[in-house]
Amino acid sequence: MSEAQGAPVAIGSPVYNQILQFLYVEARLLDETRLKEWGDTLAQDLIYTAPLRETRPVSQQAASVVRTMQHYHDDWRSVMGRIVRLTGTKSAWAEDPPSRTRRLVTNVLVEETDKPQEYSVRSYLLVTRSRFNFDEFDLISAERRDVLRVDGESFKLARREILLDQAVLGTPNLAIFL
Repeated sequence: MSEAQGAPVAIGSPVYNQILQFLYVEARLLDETRLKEWGDTLAQDLIYTAPLRETRPVSQQAASVVRTMQHYHDDWRSVMGRIVRLTGTKSAWAEDPPSRTRRLVTNVLVEETDKPQEYSVRSYLLVTRSRFNFDEFDLISAERRDVLRVDGESFKLARREILLDQAVLGTPNLAIFL
């Protein structure tokens, strides 16, 4: 991931608003299961990860994110393969019928990186997910650390690290994109 140089992009600035719009449209595409359209927003050098969390004492919080084991560790090719499997085959039984999801994206902070036309974006994500006719639903919260790259009038997602808040997920599978 490109390292932020610490130069924040002002909230409400044109670039900030464009990034916010990108994140909101992305959430809508995923919630509406428009995965092929979402795939078009991904850079071909994409790295998409979700490391595990461990519960640790205050003095060891820096070690609570375990990057040697991950829920996801995908690149563009594997993400596109998952999209094809979910949309074009009958083998995606974990998402057939698809989950009903709602993604809430908040606390968006944007910084410039050391690469021109790339931005480091941190956001909080809250996902509700319901399946079948069950009265229970999953609640998944996380911090996302993204790198967005300018692409024409919009952006491409080049990096995403999802830091889940839960050490033990209360969902039977994580077959959705976060």
